[in-house]
Amino acid sequence: KQPRGDTRSAVRAADYLDQTLRLLQERTHHVHKRSLNATDLLTEEELKSLAEITGCAARVRLPNCRTTPNVNKYRTATSTNPRLGASNTPFTRWLSSEYDDGISQPKGWNNRTLNNFLLPLVRQVSNNILATTDAGVVNDTEYTHMVTLFGQWNDHDLTFTPFSPSIRSFSNGINCDESCERTEPCIPIPIPPGDPRLPTGKDSCIPAFRSAPTCGTGFSAYNFGGEPKKREQMNALTAFLDLGQVYGSEEKLALFLRDTNSDTGLMRVNTEFRDNNRELLPFTNMEMNMCATRKRVTNDTNATEVPCFIAGDVRVDENIALTSLHTLFVREHNRVARALKRINPQWDSETLYQESRKILGAYTQVFVFRDYLPHIVGPDTMRRLLGPYPGYNPRVDPSISNVFATAAYRFAHLAIQPRLARLDANYRENAQFPSVSLYRSFFTPWRIVFEGGIDPLIRGLISRPAKLNTQDHMLVDALRERLFQFVQHLALDLGSLNMARGREHGLPGYNAWRRFCGLSAPRNQAELAQVMNNTQLARQLLQLYDTPENIDVWLGGVAEPFVREGRVGPLFACLIANQFKNIRQGDRLWYENTGVFTMGQRIALSRVTLSRVICDNTGITQVPQDAFSVLSPRNSMVQCSSLPSLDLTAWRERGCSGESLNSEFNSLFNTVSLNAWFCICLGSPGLRGPLGPPASLINATQPQSAFATTLGKNRSSEKPCTSSTSFTTNSTTTTLTVASSPASYPAFTSSASSAFPTSPTQR
Repeated sequence: KQPRGDTRSAVRAADYLDQTLRLLQERTHHVHKRSLNATDLLTEEELKSLAEITGCAARVRLPNCRTTPNVNKYRTATSTNPRLGASNTPFTRWLSSEYDDGISQPKGWNNRTLNNFLLPLVRQVSNNILATTDAGVVNDTEYTHMVTLFGQWNDHDLTFTPFSPSIRSFSNGINCDESCERTEPCIPIPIPPGDPRLPTGKDSCIPAFRSAPTCGTGFSAYNFGGEPKKREQMNALTAFLDLGQVYGSEEKLALFLRDTNSDTGLMRVNTEFRDNNRELLPFTNMEMNMCATRKRVTNDTNATEVPCFIAGDVRVDENIALTSLHTLFVREHNRVARALKRINPQWDSETLYQESRKILGAYTQVFVFRDYLPHIVGPDTMRRLLGPYPGYNPRVDPSISNVFATAAYRFAHLAIQPRLARLDANYRENAQFPSVSLYRSFFTPWRIVFEGGIDPLIRGLISRPAKLNTQDHMLVDALRERLFQFVQHLALDLGSLNMARGREHGLPGYNAWRRFCGLSAPRNQAELAQVMNNTQLARQLLQLYDTPENIDVWLGGVAEPFVREGRVGPLFACLIANQFKNIRQGDRLWYENTGVFTMGQRIALSRVTLSRVICDNTGITQVPQDAFSVLSPRNSMVQCSSLPSLDLTAWRERGCSGESLNSEFNSLFNTVSLNAWFCICLGSPGLRGPLGPPASLINATQPQSAFATTLGKNRSSEKPCTSSTSFTTNSTTTTLTVASSPASYPAFTSSASSAFPTSPTQR
């Protein structure tokens, strides 16, 4: 999780300032007997200079939105408009943090008691609660492995917590990868006695680094006129469902990922290799290969090596199933851009890129809310917290909460299978390139290039079940004992890392979050057993933590029994749903918000499915209707040709040509059951909304082209409006005024009167 680009600049600035103040604190403590703050000996001017020199001052200035072109039409890469939810800004807090020193030290750093008890070693908790074997894995009977990988894919659109950019201690130069000494930014995870894999002792640990701080938090608050305040961590990504993992969350990366030689708004693709004549992701231009080489994994000394892939998110190579999803959506962008070019040849490359990006951003919003979240938080939570779209609310902060990023949205780690299935065209085991162990799929882009491409992996994801998270079989060995073993000095334990990260971020304990969600807070073993519906698990947890108050929130959340028809318990259902509620309501460019898309475009977007995206961008010809649900009589395999593709008719930019607009207008009312003539005149800026002709080009004194159509499903004819029909246009707004009487056009007096008022109507 080493940061790159602008994110690296942001965390370096915060690190420089934080460590400068830390060193000042240490020096003043040794020189002066009385207690002094780090900045007591510095003037206000010196504090300002320090903030400028380190680069932190620039990080806390609000951007100037007036210089951003098309700011109300297209998202910027950073979503800096002006700041809420932008990349490289702090995670928000729903509950105040709990640090050992009240400001920045991780919980348990100084072996201080919490609620009168010491916190257990996270590796001990992992060994006692999370461990399972591959043989103990239970398959999910309802949801496919695509649900799991789509969850990871979606998480990489929303959250990325960069580490401190330094791998060495600031005070003594110790390498955090090679030492078990606790010195900033090193936060090694101790190994408990009798560990089944790792040696014990003071020189044995799992190496870990602190998450980078954010400028203006912790002791650096002094430099901005405040008292020291609690350390906050940075989210390198935007908080919006905008496919930042495809397009990038900073301007330079976004530009690099584009094919600037193309006039069709395409994404950059690989120029060396193809996948059955289909596009692959481009390779990174980094000199050092950070991925696992074929030689190391296969012991083939003559194997051809390839670099890592590059995408909008640095974790693109984490596993080959995730890489496949990245590849799929880059292909879909290019497919849509080419299709838009065919119907709008006058559009330039920038318009094609931005419109395609906007369409794919809407895809992910549709897929997440319509298809994914109901499987996770269940229908009851969806109904209570994520019902019909309520509209944009500028007072809602969409920023990602620390508990969501660090705990709740890591629930799917327990739904990952120990093997990634690779299947042939008949959905049977691929004889040439069989299924691969998960731990052998980490950072192996060469498996995509040389071992059959993405089709076998996609087939496996949509037809094989996810792992079911059960209270006695939680985290597979590939994640608990063999995580990244081919690219790390020592294989990691994801469960231990999750709990350690929560403590390092100062997340309150399990009961605090239960109370936040209005749930009961168990006080003893009996009450905890009732919450967990498992007496043995409650006993094991309290043997480690002594009190439910101290249970790490990630562990407590994943241990709860599922809500009805969901795959998380009540706590995580609450936290996840509340986060997505804020994301949707706080997004000015949400696809359902008025003016973002036309009605016809929203209708077209509502019909798109992940299964169809797979069909359009692979050689796969048969798919389940629902890529997230296991095959069943209700979810059978279907031919790709039977699934609706994205209808781009509503994106066609047209002039005032009368009858040629009828089919587009009809599509807007495809679900309206009317059978009457209705006349319409195209005025500024046209049916195309934001992409129509600008008001400055419309002469409101001249008659505009008009047409008539029947509304309803039994349309059989069209006719031009007569010259005697009166129309007016308002060239300064996006509305059309129909001056006809209801008697002439009874559509206004039909059962759809709520949609079509009977008075002279603006639509």
